[in-house]
Amino acid sequence: MSDNIKYYSEMERYEIININDGEKYNYLSNNDIVIDEQGNLKFLILNNTKTRFSLFGGNEFIEVPWECIKKIGSRTIILDAEENSLKKTRV
Repeated sequence: MSDNIKYYSEMERYEIININDGEKYNYLSNNDIVIDEQGNLKFLILNNTKTRFSLFGGNEFIEVPWECIKKIGSRTIILDAEENSLKKTRV
């Protein structure tokens, strides 16, 4: 098996960091990945840690296009995303 292959179960404890602004988004296990019908990785869905708890709404999430993922290292996932390339959603 190739050393470049990574399993999701191994990556669950990888911390996600945006090098554009230094923001940390916790670990992959606390977030999610969207995969299309062909098996291509499309988005990271990140819990927005900057929002406060709301009595009226659910959680706020940030959609990060897969093109913003720059490197998956040995313990981190590095993304380079500007604020205007991120889509915020509420659930």
